[in-house]
Amino acid sequence: MRVVRILPNLPVADVSAAKGFYTDFLGLSTEAFNLGWVARYTSSDPDVAVQLVSGDATAPEDSVISVQVDDVDGAYAEAQRLGYDIVHPLTTEPWGVRRFFVRAPDGNVINVAAHRS
Repeated sequence: MRVVRILPNLPVADVSAAKGFYTDFLGLSTEAFNLGWVARYTSSDPDVAVQLVSGDATAPEDSVISVQVDDVDGAYAEAQRLGYDIVHPLTTEPWGVRRFFVRAPDGNVINVAAHRS
């Protein structure tokens, strides 16, 4: 497994209400996507990004970061082999992301995902 990108997932009460601060004040003016409960905002540099999350629509817990990998099935198998707590099983979500949530030994919940090619 190779990590492709890591994004912070900031908890917010309301994505729409929080958007202005991140877009107007911080200048993250590109809305990469918005599902209502999660949205990603970037600058002209796609490596500068943040995700706002008001509550995950399909997982039982929210994650603190999203880690995009090149082989999510391999990552899932490795997490299981190592005995890590799988919070949300490997799932292909309706919006096209294949992901699972794993709890790190420190308690943080990590969203491990791969996007459709």
